[in-house]
Amino acid sequence: MDTIKSSTEISQLFSTGRRLKTPYLTLIVGEHSPMSTRAEDVQHDLPGRVAFIAGKKLGNAVWRNRAKRRLRALCRDLGGPWPDKDVVFLARASLCRASYGDVLRACTGAAAYLGSPWERGNDEADRCLH
Repeated sequence: MDTIKSSTEISQLFSTGRRLKTPYLTLIVGEHSPMSTRAEDVQHDLPGRVAFIAGKKLGNAVWRNRAKRRLRALCRDLGGPWPDKDVVFLARASLCRASYGDVLRACTGAAAYLGSPWERGNDEADRCLH
């Protein structure tokens, strides 16, 4: 699983990406684009990349590490990483207190949204996100 390591790329995703909020986490989704912008260098079907963020608001290192482990497991169970997409998993405080089954059920619609075209209209995703 390729991860996004550059803080500038993560900042760019925060400013330009689409946010999908669930009760337990926020997904920030953007298109995976190579650094080069020349037309002949643009590739399609690039492997997707992910980043897992658990801020200090969640608690001490034990809680933050637990949240990141849950986010990684959630990404695997939801079918990530997604081709041609960069996805940031941003943990919320409720993630560590909820059962994993509840978190997985709440995020299934968001994963369906990731697998669909960028326009809304996927009923399962819309139900999860609103």
